[in-house]
Amino acid sequence: MRILLGIDDSPHSHAALEWVRKSAWPPGTTVLVLSVARPMVSAYAEVYAPAAPYLDEAWKDQLRFHEEITANAERELRAAGVETVAKVMQGDPRAVLVDAARSEHADLIIVGSHGRTGLAKLVMGSVASYVVAHAPCSVLVVKLPGHRG
Repeated sequence: MRILLGIDDSPHSHAALEWVRKSAWPPGTTVLVLSVARPMVSAYAEVYAPAAPYLDEAWKDQLRFHEEITANAERELRAAGVETVAKVMQGDPRAVLVDAARSEHADLIIVGSHGRTGLAKLVMGSVASYVVAHAPCSVLVVKLPGHRG
């Protein structure tokens, strides 16, 4: 079985990681731990101080942060006896998760739900909703215990 676990630094994502860690998986199961770094956009750049060097350093910091997230998740899963591979990719998390599931031939995608509703969901979008609607395989959305969203 090939599982794609989409993670970020949220408590919701940690709940999904815990769900995977505590579950029993058939022999040969591999979990691809994937964190997606959104491209940085400069909304403001001064004429006398170009933003490019600052954006480049901020982007490197963001990639390191996502690499830490995946490395920690991979360590937790391996300690529980789960075979893992970790990746950091760039782009819109919704599209990247769906594309990665397709290219990796995933049997299951697991993501956490942030539980946004109303205006917040409209403005920020819902990664989980998009993945459920567009994934080439089954999707499991894990909510925080006691969360009513």
